[in-house]
Amino acid sequence: MLARLVRHLPGGDDLIFEPKWDGFRALIFRDGDDVDIRSRNDRRFSRYFPEVVDSVRRLREHEIVLDGELLVGGTEGFDFDALMLRLHPAASRVQELARTTPASFVAFDLLAVGDEDLRGRPFAERRARLADVVDGVDGIVLTPATDDRNVASRWLGRFRGIDGVVAKRRDQAYEPGRRTMIKVKAERTVDCVVGGFRIFPEEPSVASLLLGLYDTGRVLRHVGVAASFPRQTRRMLLDELAPHVVPLAEHPWATGFGLGPSPIGRLKGAAGRWTPEMGQDWAPVVPDLVCEVAYDHVEHGRFRHPARFMRWRPDRDAASCSLDQLEEPPPIALDDVS
Repeated sequence: MLARLVRHLPGGDDLIFEPKWDGFRALIFRDGDDVDIRSRNDRRFSRYFPEVVDSVRRLREHEIVLDGELLVGGTEGFDFDALMLRLHPAASRVQELARTTPASFVAFDLLAVGDEDLRGRPFAERRARLADVVDGVDGIVLTPATDDRNVASRWLGRFRGIDGVVAKRRDQAYEPGRRTMIKVKAERTVDCVVGGFRIFPEEPSVASLLLGLYDTGRVLRHVGVAASFPRQTRRMLLDELAPHVVPLAEHPWATGFGLGPSPIGRLKGAAGRWTPEMGQDWAPVVPDLVCEVAYDHVEHGRFRHPARFMRWRPDRDAASCSLDQLEEPPPIALDDVS
């Protein structure tokens, strides 16, 4: 079951709120000692998380289906980078990571026990039974929940590892594939320097803007991209940016960008990395244009996902666009979420 996005917490006495975790959504199917962990896109996760498989085998119910989130907690709270690194092809490395950066499964729904299909039962009933099923098993945690809108508001965008808030009706059935839950995500904005752009190979229009912010040494750091423009906007952006194109040798990123080490590598839509020997797939522009973009996650001074273009900021001096604008929420441990 999925959720539709809104920007403000809904009201109503029939709602239960839960943190929206920043991990890997997963379904767990147990049949005796057989444990199958699947991503929402049906990717098999069991081999990557043997410690979670062991935890599931300790549940007293031998036939069960759970919905929840895989998370890795570190000394500074949840660690999405460490979670990404758990998807390693080598079995020996998987075993080592299971010891050094163990994952937990945060359960938030119970779909079946034995031959009993619970998807049509009210969420409040499923939640109560879930609490009983996972009680006392290390490595499997019942997600916090509240009917207090003020508590839910404290979770919203305040801590690293919590991606937002999910609202569910007490009487809500579990409807696979339908967006019948509500997810609330805080959206923050930042003014960025446009350092360049990429174009679509099949048409003359802008595919993405390359965004930068200045560090304390006055170096323009590549922090991410803005993408997913409507077709008309893509063509208008090309007309606006073309007069600002400069030779690469005259640009701050002439020797490359995103050169620092990244614990999560190059993700689709992320800031990425480029060096001249990779072949130039972008057009540099004079770094004097500023745009406001909306973003969700920031990690290590970069946007994890593509930002959303809001508007041009002709009133903003590019030199004033610094990294200290970015908000990285403080870490929090699972036990501290209440």
